Amino acid sequence: MTIDQRPKAKDQNKKAAIIKVYGKVQGVGFRYYTNKKAAELNISGFVQNKPDGSVYIEAEGNHTDLLAFIDWCNIGPQWSRVTKVDSQTVPTINLSGFQIK
Repeated sequence: MTIDQRPKAKDQNKKAAIIKVYGKVQGVGFRYYTNKKAAELNISGFVQNKPDGSVYIEAEGNHTDLLAFIDWCNIGPQWSRVTKVDSQTVPTINLSGFQIK
């Protein structure tokens, strides 16, 4: 690998996670505020409601920002009641933008 083929420093710090949020997280604006927080933290990915009442998120961003995003998911918007958050690190796939599904 030549020097020009190595990932840029910015990319080396990029991380990705799958996040599952449980509790009273549907019907309370959780996806809307997740989208807003993702924009604030420069996080790419998506958020969607699941049939079991949870919220599923795939997120990518700077390591520090991603950790802050996951911390926020443990709280959520004021109308939500988060009881549990599962998150796991996954390989980055260079998502672009953030969307509500």
